Amino acid sequence: MHELPVTESILNIALQYAERERATHITDLFLVIGDLSSIVDDSIQFYWDIISRDTLAEGAILHFERVPMQMACFDCGHTYRPKPGTLSCPGCGSTTVQVAGGEDFRLEAITIEKDEQPVDAGSTI
Repeated sequence: MHELPVTESILNIALQYAERERATHITDLFLVIGDLSSIVDDSIQFYWDIISRDTLAEGAILHFERVPMQMACFDCGHTYRPKPGTLSCPGCGSTTVQVAGGEDFRLEAITIEKDEQPVDAGSTI
């Protein structure tokens, strides 16, 4: 259920950007989501389809990029992706580690369309 306010925030950001850029339509949004973020892609998509109706973002395609969890070892400094079932460092075997990646959640990019007004080269302003 926490995906609804997150999706609303994404829509607000996209609409503000589109308005500032005088867009006629938002076509694509690129989201980066860490595996540890507890965000469910399908839930974001479900809410998006509902709340983007009748906006410049209606029909925009959401692109999801998943970022895997990474750990960093305090003892040897190694950064690694843990294997299932263990968090210990593959370099030195230490369990003195911390999360170093995979908690991401951001709107990376927005693609918009604009109506370009041709400029009449013979006119003066």
